[in-house]
Amino acid sequence: MSKKEVKTNAMRMLERMNIPYEFQNYDCDGFTDGLETADKLGLPHELVYKTIVTTGKSGDHYVFVIPVEQEIDLKKAARAVGEKSLELLPLKQLTAVTGYVRGGCTAVGMKKQFPTVIDESARDLDEFYVSGGRVGTQLRLAPEGLKKAASATYADVIR
Repeated sequence: MSKKEVKTNAMRMLERMNIPYEFQNYDCDGFTDGLETADKLGLPHELVYKTIVTTGKSGDHYVFVIPVEQEIDLKKAARAVGEKSLELLPLKQLTAVTGYVRGGCTAVGMKKQFPTVIDESARDLDEFYVSGGRVGTQLRLAPEGLKKAASATYADVIR
């Protein structure tokens, strides 16, 4: 007996917008970081991106999609969204703000659509992998598809 496919908000939103994607599920017992996820799925690290949520000095929230092997540069990120400064959203607030849990957060299908920036390193990729909206699910899609779905922009936001 097979388990019924359960779609996430991100998957439903991509389908509504006719943005092609594929998903992969993997076994995990909780949070796994992006590198561990890439290794479990046998994916090249440079094609796997993570989602980071920040809060600006203004109190507004911003979402950044960056390569799993990289770190966000908060100064560059703040400039990219027109903020004086940014700080990482405390993990205890992640679910309340986004509707997603750590390890399952993705830029599409959050409770509210926040301004989103994809690191410019993704611009030249044909496809990449991002969280699918729950722990244990990755989405493969074109960066342009995610850009469209999240109304995102590209900018250099990594160290």
